[in-house]
Amino acid sequence: MITTAVAQNSKPFVVPELKEWKGDQGTFTIKEQTRIVCQEENSELTRIAHLFAQDYQTMFGKRLEVSHGKAMNGNILFRIRKDRKMPHEGYSITIGKQIIITAPEAIGIYWATRSLLQMSEQDDKQSLPCGQIKDYPDYAVRGFMLDCGRKFIPLEFLQDYVRIMSYYKMNTFQIHLNDNAFPRFYNWDLMKTYSAFRLESETYPGLTAQDGSYSKQEFIDLQKLAEAHFVDIIPEIDVPAHSLAFTQYKPEIGSKKYGMDHLDLFNPETYRFVDGLFKEYLEGDEPVFRGKRVHVGTDEYSNKDKEVVEKFRYFTDHCIRYVESFGKQACIWGALTHAKGDTPVKSENVVMNAWYNGYADPKEMIEQGYQLISIPDGLLYIVPAARYYYDYLNTQKLYENWTPVHIGKAVFEEKHPSVLGGMFAVWNDHAGNGISTKDIHNRVFPAMQTLAVKMWTGKNTGMPYSKFNILRKRLSEAPGVNQSGRIGKTPGLVYRQASINPNRTYPHREVGNTYQVSFDLDGRPENRGTELFRSPSAVFYLSDPISGLIGYARDGYLNTFHYSVKNEKIQVKVEGDSVSTRLYINNKLIETKDITRKYFNAGKDSMNYVRTLVFPLEKSGDFKSSITNFKVYQK
Repeated sequence: MITTAVAQNSKPFVVPELKEWKGDQGTFTIKEQTRIVCQEENSELTRIAHLFAQDYQTMFGKRLEVSHGKAMNGNILFRIRKDRKMPHEGYSITIGKQIIITAPEAIGIYWATRSLLQMSEQDDKQSLPCGQIKDYPDYAVRGFMLDCGRKFIPLEFLQDYVRIMSYYKMNTFQIHLNDNAFPRFYNWDLMKTYSAFRLESETYPGLTAQDGSYSKQEFIDLQKLAEAHFVDIIPEIDVPAHSLAFTQYKPEIGSKKYGMDHLDLFNPETYRFVDGLFKEYLEGDEPVFRGKRVHVGTDEYSNKDKEVVEKFRYFTDHCIRYVESFGKQACIWGALTHAKGDTPVKSENVVMNAWYNGYADPKEMIEQGYQLISIPDGLLYIVPAARYYYDYLNTQKLYENWTPVHIGKAVFEEKHPSVLGGMFAVWNDHAGNGISTKDIHNRVFPAMQTLAVKMWTGKNTGMPYSKFNILRKRLSEAPGVNQSGRIGKTPGLVYRQASINPNRTYPHREVGNTYQVSFDLDGRPENRGTELFRSPSAVFYLSDPISGLIGYARDGYLNTFHYSVKNEKIQVKVEGDSVSTRLYINNKLIETKDITRKYFNAGKDSMNYVRTLVFPLEKSGDFKSSITNFKVYQK
């Protein structure tokens, strides 16, 4: 008798990649009557079950019931079971007649639900292949750092990024709360150079940036959201360099010798000021900085003479110990090779961001006792549109060659105990360069997916980059998150309205690149400031507030086309992508707003200026013209 073997289910695609998979036959389909059953009466387990049910409904429109006790066939069982061989973030999933999720801790159950959601969204019926999964991370810290000092990042964007990071099992979000631009763009006048501190301060009234900030309660709530999604937020107040926001507020603590972006380390008032600032956010039973770690900066200070090096080391040690006095673990930027000296700096239980080996040699720092987060600038720094470091990370190179033990040219054995993990960063060095949060997202999201694999799955990825890069694009950003402004998953005509009426709310918030928006316009002269559409991220004007031209604004930047609405019937098209925005009238190109150059100091210095647009669609304005045959296409 001849028997034919039945093929086993192949390994499901998940980001980060599953560590172990044993395929079975058949599929499991979650239905309306499927229940999520928590085996134990555990409040955290129940919370995760409800969060999973909520996310499932958001993504697929089915609300799953949560209960406790014994699971039946067709149900999803959550259970905590101690397993010394399973790392604390690890989990196992058995998919058969029911789905059984087991983990030693609640965090593993949560990560398992992220895998199930990703697997579900890749099938039209949300069917899941039967088989067994065992999954756990190679590295404990899987992070992203965002510079909010030189560009204000709205709270909603930070909230969405908590959800995005969580969806890809990234667990550490460092928020850089203060910094300053480069003085060469401000006639070398440091007191006029852009700087900002983004957090509400009652200790120092007037210190908080006027062009965008977070209240204490907003920042607390952001951390609570992160905690609920198993993401640790590391707030960073950067001292004693990058500190122009503090010296512009209190000039007497600025260094006359090394520049006003340096704090004067020889002035006792500097220490009183810095201590007072950290104390405001660290003291009390319910401090503003809720997490276990706080970053105190400490990099790129002058090392011109031994005296200042020793004082810098003293200051660094002082900040570490001061933060620790409030029960927090201190984090610092690596600078102690650059600032080599005799003054001791505490290393035990201190986390160092290892960013440039010339500033902090990783081998030397490990020998001194520091725990490292690998964030090599030559691989993992994004500086949007700046023409140095990366505009977009080289994700193929990272996928094929990098893990956190690769710190510049220093390479350690995989899962080295002193390398906690990795992180990548966005630095908004060129303040005022037109970059929007949408532009930042366009750069970050592919890197987030790629580096999630390299920090969780590690060295042994199971597919070539070419395949990974295709499959990753099939996944959403996170439940309920759509920073890219995609309308559905297919290209072509994705939205149309026979007419757009004034002062209405429409079903889509926005459309992102690459897109075309077209409509017929029976024009009437419009008042200045008349909007066609707005969303929380942008406004598109039929008549801009300054010159009465067709234009758009986002992130505080206004761009206009050389065309104004008149008494005429025309066909309007707006096209956008990751580098430009274009206006056509009657199929004739009127103007392209692409990346241009801004010059300073009689042409000696320049920066790129970006004029992209994610087109708003949510709320129509109070216009007089008639808008018909409205269509939206996306690629």
